[in-house]
Amino acid sequence: MREDIYPGLEADDFGGMTPIGNTIRDAWAFGLLPEGEQCAGWTLRALQAVHERVVAVWEEVDYDTARLPEAWRAAHERIHKAAIARALELGWKPEERELPPVPDLGQRD
Repeated sequence: MREDIYPGLEADDFGGMTPIGNTIRDAWAFGLLPEGEQCAGWTLRALQAVHERVVAVWEEVDYDTARLPEAWRAAHERIHKAAIARALELGWKPEERELPPVPDLGQRD
């Protein structure tokens, strides 16, 4: 069975305005991935491992950005603001767009 391969953040819809893109940016903010890592060519299994680590951070702070350590909160704000600005430049219109299907990253073989 062939595993799905992620095209990379910049090749994803509107520069990664997807659940996977958000996970990658959160991983940058939390120091789990080097900032700028596009994850191009990664399998969904590899992205699942990143997702699990990101979720663990969010669970520690009850999904509240105000409870993140200041450096992580500031990085999160900076990274996501830049991503939103870039997506808008690329024509992203969140009010007109249906949410994409969310891959089940929690599914195990």
